[in-house]
Order: sequence, then structure tokens, then C-alpha cells
Amino acid sequence: MLGALGVLAWQLPLYGAEAPVVIPPPAVDNPKSAGALQTAVLSGGCFWGVQGVFEHLRGVKQVVAGYAGGERSTAQYVTVSTGRTGHAESVKITFDPAEVSYGQILQVAFSVVHDPTQLNRQGPDEGSQYRSSIFYSDDTQKNIAQAYIKQLDQAHVYPKPIVTRVDPLRGFYAAEGYHQDFLVRNPTQGYIAYNDIPKVENFKRLFPDWYSEKPVLVNPQ
Repeated sequence: MLGALGVLAWQLPLYGAEAPVVIPPPAVDNPKSAGALQTAVLSGGCFWGVQGVFEHLRGVKQVVAGYAGGERSTAQYVTVSTGRTGHAESVKITFDPAEVSYGQILQVAFSVVHDPTQLNRQGPDEGSQYRSSIFYSDDTQKNIAQAYIKQLDQAHVYPKPIVTRVDPLRGFYAAEGYHQDFLVRNPTQGYIAYNDIPKVENFKRLFPDWYSEKPVLVNPQ
């Protein structure tokens, strides 16, 4: 691992993290309501930081780092790192729809997790495995994602167009155990301290009401 609406503004980045952006909530979203747990799969650069942020989102019950976009047979870190498998480093977020909406998850992703205008890269990491993607599991998720991207582009939230792909989820494959909860277990590791801890701090700063101090972990300590 190596504007619009009168309220939008670029914020100064912390350390190596991409600059967080204050953005409006999605105009199209599913209402919060009691029901079975749901999942969201998305990618936005190295999955260490993506997982680390979403583990602090209220209403999220689990975040698993893994691979999506390619075949099961190539879902290994060393193979995905070649950039030739079709996979993106991704996370699978299991959430309570009564506490957090799918649109809110996308709002966090677009605001503090990554820069959705960067094509096939994020921060110091380059390659299609670090692309910005949303993998939808049904038409509702597809419509919310596409509508939100259109909304943000039309509002000129970012200085460049959003390049986030919206693709059907063909499969999600959990990453190797040493990748899970990597940020929580290695907060002083150089890459994490410089690139990813600032994303968590940006999340806490921009979304204090959504931030949970205690992260949900794949492997509770």
C-alpha cells in the first residue's frame, strides 16, 4: 500500500488524506425504517482507510475489507495488486436501515473517504484496484447512487466531474485476515498515520452526530 447551495466548501486536508468536502445530502434516498440488516459495497482507494472510517459510522454493524469486480479465483491481495483482475479493493458494509440510510453511506464516502474525481488512483496508490466504485445489489441502490452522482455534478461540488463507477455487484470476497481492522490495530503505522487516520478525524469533524467513538470490528479486541 503505499460551492453550490451556498453551503458547499472545500476544507483543508489533514496530512495526506484527500481534502474533505462539505456536500448536500442525497435528494433521492431510501427512508429510514425498521427492517432486516442491509449491505452496501463500495470502493475508494486502499481499503484500510475506507474500512476505518465506516467502522465509526453509527448504525453500521460490520465493515469487511475485500475485493469486488472480478472473479473469485483472483480475489487474493497479491493478484489484485497487479491491477489486472478487474477487482477493486472494496468494503462490505452491513447496516441497520432504521439508523442509517444507504444515501448517508454514500454521503460519507463522497465527503471524507475519498476523492471521487480521481480516476484509478487515490492518494499515493495507483491502479484500477484503487478506483472509485459503487457496487449495487438492487435497483434501489443503483438509482440512489446514480441520482446522487448526477446531483453532485450538477451542483459543481467538485472542480472536476465525478468518475465513480456504478456497477452491479457480482460478488464480494473478504480479504485476508491481516487486512481486517488494519487501521484500528495499526494506528501508528506510517501509511495509516499519514493517509488514513486523518480521514477518520475528518469524519468526526464534519459529521459529529454520525460519528461513533467506538468502532465496530470484524475481530473484536
